[in-house]
Amino acid sequence: MLAAMSTPPLRSSSQATAVTRDRGDACPGTLRLHAADDGALARVRVPGGVLTVRQAEALAEAARRLGDGDLHLTSRGNVQLRGLTDGCGAALAESLDAAGLLPSAGHERVRNIVASPLSGLDGRGLRDVRPWLSALDAALCASEAARELSGRFLFALDDGRGDVAGLDADVTVRAAGDGSALLALGTADEVLSMAAEDAPRAALTAAETFVEAARESGSRVWRVTELPFQSELLSLIRARLAADGIDAVSRARTGTTTVEAEGPPPGAAGDALCVHAPLGRLTALQWRELTHLASATSRRELRLTPWRGVVVPTPGMSEDEASDALARLSVTGLVTDPASPWLRVGACIGRPGCAKSLADVRADATGSLDAAGRAGLPLYWSGCERRCGHPRGERIDVVAVPGGGYELSRTTSGQDPRTTSMADPGLLDTALAAITSSAPRSARPARTTPARTTPS
Repeated sequence: MLAAMSTPPLRSSSQATAVTRDRGDACPGTLRLHAADDGALARVRVPGGVLTVRQAEALAEAARRLGDGDLHLTSRGNVQLRGLTDGCGAALAESLDAAGLLPSAGHERVRNIVASPLSGLDGRGLRDVRPWLSALDAALCASEAARELSGRFLFALDDGRGDVAGLDADVTVRAAGDGSALLALGTADEVLSMAAEDAPRAALTAAETFVEAARESGSRVWRVTELPFQSELLSLIRARLAADGIDAVSRARTGTTTVEAEGPPPGAAGDALCVHAPLGRLTALQWRELTHLASATSRRELRLTPWRGVVVPTPGMSEDEASDALARLSVTGLVTDPASPWLRVGACIGRPGCAKSLADVRADATGSLDAAGRAGLPLYWSGCERRCGHPRGERIDVVAVPGGGYELSRTTSGQDPRTTSMADPGLLDTALAAITSSAPRSARPARTTPARTTPS
């Protein structure tokens, strides 16, 4: 059926990404570890970023006993354990399975679901997406077809505020003001409107239909945007939903469904406290303080965010209690101030953890924090051109280059791209001035100091 679909020239809003791959999906998981320079790496999928206190304690114990002791947050609200010892795979899987973090061995890498982290806690969303999250994860783990999804395929459940709707997910479900749900597929020009209770089933149907389309395409396709017929695929999804008794109406995709992703700022927000982990790294002390706080509440859970932060639901907590709790978290090095420059700085793991990295980007990002705080856009430091973990939206990429130094490129909508070179992180202010000014490229200062290689 898919093979018979026509594939007309794509419109600009539905451009597919040309992909050439000579290998299968090697995305790490809990059962498939990645060999990094600092030891083995495990990526633990945490659907919606939701962890019970027991699960949080199990992760901390695994990091302490088998890894480097820290927990590393990803841009999808998952957790990475780094520095794992050789041969620890069985022990790691056993401990995570006992904590309920491995409900299906065949689906553990495909449980990539982000959800509005403050949903149901601050009164801003149109509906609490937790029922959607539970239903989608259960259906995903029960689907044989879903086992074929790549570890990069992403679902997003947005409560209507528009936070995770801007994360470029493959399947996005967003609450609408009339009580319905809108399903978006990649960058297709249309969305499907349906009853809210049908949204989880529709999201899974969309993923299963993609699996079939990817198989029939004859090439390795991991993301919806890699298919050149997203709109036709959406029509097929609608037909399959109708056959299952789910009425879905096609609508034009408007600006209300394409937004910039923005996470919760640090501080108190309704019945929750929000913090940010600098560069996504949580020490054992920080994690213990967060877990202790969560264990003292009736919800007894943590919510990890795609912006490398943590939300702790705190129903019934007074303003004074919230202030004291934030002060304790701040002492550990967690960011509790919404004006902190750390909110505008990110980095990949860099040296010495990654063999492909050309620089110790985390040290350079930390050393240039003051200058980064004066930048007009968020900065993301990458050790190589792969730019692993980079955020969506407008930003300045700071990418290490062979021979030493960095290249800066500005990514902003509605403006011409700009690039400039920086020999040393200490010259960040000068480089930022060059890349953000309105001067033509020829007027930018040339690099006159010799490049250097950042110490590892």
